[in-house]
Amino acid sequence: MTDLNVREQASLQLPITDAAALTAEQALERLGSGPSGLSEDEAAARLAQLGPNAVRTHRANAWAVLGRQFGSPILILLIATAALSLFLGDATNSIVIGVILLVSVGLGFANEYRAELASEALHSRVTHRAAVQRGGTTREVDVTALVPGDVVHLSLGAIIPADLRLLTTNDLLCDESILTGESQPAAKDPAPVPAGAALGDLASCAFMGTVVQSGSCSGVVVATGGRAEFGRIALGLGERQPQTEFQLGLKRFSFLLLQVAIVLTSLIFIANVLLQRPLLESLLFSLAIAVGITPQLLPAVVSTSLATGTRQLARRKVLVKRLVCIEDLGDMDILVTDKTGTLTEGKISYTGALPATADVSGDGLLTLGLLATEADYTGAKVSAAGQNPLDAALWESPGAAAFEPARFERLDLIGFDHRRRRTTVLVREAGGPARLVTKGAPEDILALCGPTPPSVQARLEEQFDAKSRVVAVATRPAARLGHLAPADERDLTLAGFLVFLDRPKANARQSLDRLEALGISVKLATGDNAKVAERVCADLDVVSGGTLTGADVEGMSDADLAAAARTATIFARVSPEQKARIITLLRESGGAVGFMGDGVNDALALHKADIGISVDTATDVAKNAADVVLLDKDLGVLADGVMEGRRIFANTIKYVLMGTSSNFGNMFSAAVASVVLSFLPMLPGQILLNNLLYDSGQLAIPGDRVDREQLRAPSHWNIAFIRRFMLLFGPISSLFDFATFALMLFVFAAAPGEFRAGWFIESIATQTLIIFAIRTRRVPFLRSRPSAGLLAASLGVVALGVFLPLSPLAGVLGFDPLPVPFFLALLGMVVVYLVLVELAKQWFFARSPQQVPAVPPPVQRRHATHHIARRAFRFSSPVRVSRSGSHRVGVRRRRNHQGTQ
Repeated sequence: MTDLNVREQASLQLPITDAAALTAEQALERLGSGPSGLSEDEAAARLAQLGPNAVRTHRANAWAVLGRQFGSPILILLIATAALSLFLGDATNSIVIGVILLVSVGLGFANEYRAELASEALHSRVTHRAAVQRGGTTREVDVTALVPGDVVHLSLGAIIPADLRLLTTNDLLCDESILTGESQPAAKDPAPVPAGAALGDLASCAFMGTVVQSGSCSGVVVATGGRAEFGRIALGLGERQPQTEFQLGLKRFSFLLLQVAIVLTSLIFIANVLLQRPLLESLLFSLAIAVGITPQLLPAVVSTSLATGTRQLARRKVLVKRLVCIEDLGDMDILVTDKTGTLTEGKISYTGALPATADVSGDGLLTLGLLATEADYTGAKVSAAGQNPLDAALWESPGAAAFEPARFERLDLIGFDHRRRRTTVLVREAGGPARLVTKGAPEDILALCGPTPPSVQARLEEQFDAKSRVVAVATRPAARLGHLAPADERDLTLAGFLVFLDRPKANARQSLDRLEALGISVKLATGDNAKVAERVCADLDVVSGGTLTGADVEGMSDADLAAAARTATIFARVSPEQKARIITLLRESGGAVGFMGDGVNDALALHKADIGISVDTATDVAKNAADVVLLDKDLGVLADGVMEGRRIFANTIKYVLMGTSSNFGNMFSAAVASVVLSFLPMLPGQILLNNLLYDSGQLAIPGDRVDREQLRAPSHWNIAFIRRFMLLFGPISSLFDFATFALMLFVFAAAPGEFRAGWFIESIATQTLIIFAIRTRRVPFLRSRPSAGLLAASLGVVALGVFLPLSPLAGVLGFDPLPVPFFLALLGMVVVYLVLVELAKQWFFARSPQQVPAVPPPVQRRHATHHIARRAFRFSSPVRVSRSGSHRVGVRRRRNHQGTQ
């Protein structure tokens, strides 16, 4: 049967409820596939027909960014009013307003679009792959290239890449909480289920976006992209990420400014109409005030900050997969990490064998240990690549060179798993009787042997006290066994202990100090013995809040474990499921939890954490599960990432505080002056030009330095704090505006053009230079230096603001020349203004409501949509994804394909 005939006969839209009721063979037949999967040509044809397996697009969309620039109703109304003004004959003012608005929109567009391009490049660097059977050969492909009919293979920690009809399973449990909300994993089995069963009862299927919690499986893809159950939910959220706490804070702040703008502009417009000023001029002026009080470039500042942050982190050997990961890093206040490679060097070396009885030699014990590994030692050379670190250390030890593989025949093997915590083999030496050899965690191996002599227990404790990692080896005759089962692991005789060493890192204490200074509590989750973990912590002067073992965790309720986990420092001998449970409960108790791991057994916890962190040398499963990849496995590198996330938030708050103080003060001054004076204090175009110059200078804020105390703890939005700040510093700005008004009217007897030029210059100078006071709680310049970029941008804006009323453009802009004494008076006022602001700042931050708490409040726990969007990230394509799951590019390709038949 040709591929074309198969495609004509097969249904590529097999609902998962129908697939669950079919046998595995029937499902494969319905999908035009087989146990060996699809051919490459058929898979390519289906991909062209159905489109990629994606629920997100990461392609930068210039039109969408441009549309957001015009998203402000006030801005649209201002454009319409300026057009009406042009129609009624006020061409000069309308053109000036139009040019300023276009420049402002262009500036915001350029910065936001550049950030989106950075995000697109970031997505393109990150790939997530799945093992697929194509043409009878297993190979890895990008998850977005999967199509219905593909046969995929999955193991512990993997994310299900599409809706699957299971073909084979091995003790398979899937965490489906992201779809069902159920905390307990769902058991899976390939046997068909009754027709019409609910989604939660489809045991013969695995759903896209869920996680393999234990076991392994193979399955045939029945639905991809938006046609999968998870895809429908993800598409329902829309293309844009659900709002983070940071973005929600921006939204609340914008609403605060909108309230202020509505009140001010309404009062100004009503007052000017009552004073019988021209209606159109009053409307334009009122709208310009509204635009002036809103920080239009705030989205551009945030986007630029995040894009700048990704570049800074890349230079510090930190790769983030999404821009929003930087916010997550900054929010983190609890880090759960493994011990190996973070606190220790990660270079595990075999140091020796400790036989338990006199009839076992050290070399013989090493040989037993080598036999009880999963490596294929029938070949001439055993590679340590892909093995667990302890087995790799055994094969790399000098004694392994004397191992003679030809002497042994391995009859059967039970591989290591994290519940049994041991590997067992059935071997025969030189044609003799079969023998069972098992190797694993001492506590578990000793439980399978007879009573442990005190001398043996003492030797084991002595090794734990010496910070050694110990593996126990036990054997028994098994002449009648042909195959192994877990029940055969009994009645063993202890052969002895294999001892390994992993030394603490020289810079581990320094890295821990840096994290502590950032307000992050570090907890260890290790599969190692509790005593070893405690000794490592003691050597590094880590003050322990207690130790919980896997057995302790297993016996505790969620409520008890949540309380204990907040104070405990060490979680020892914990399984992957227990790590994930601990992470989940720490999150639910109010922490923003990061988890750092690099092994297959860490994948579940990486998925559960608010921010999953892995390393470049980690297993593929761990790197796929992580949000952040460290190119160097060092807690110091992670501290750099956290500092960068917090620096971005701190710099954004600087812009916000400037906008609420100087913008509010200046617009309030304009409102009062427009009612008191017989002419408008500033023309609408002049207000917009003032705002544009001021905002442009602030685009340098993302690169500014941040004081150390601003990095000590995660920062969060505090609208009450912002309101208090605005109500103090806004009136101070207005006070100097009124002083300028008095100077122009009573000292210089200024005409309207001179008055506007004088206030324009004073306004630009005061609201721009105030950044140097607001950017720090310290004494500016002396104890906190701004970045060179911010200094140059601010002084450049002030210089341009002074130049424009004196330039050839002055007449077009509505300015008249100013007398020289004005500039001397301006210099004195600016100095007094900055001194007064500094005194007010010291008083303001000395009051208790503004003090930084010694123990910051817990972070608001993220909602389920945050994790859905995070999981959806791996199913991202550069083409646009429709809500039905089809793709425009796929439609075009399908038509082209059909045209060539």
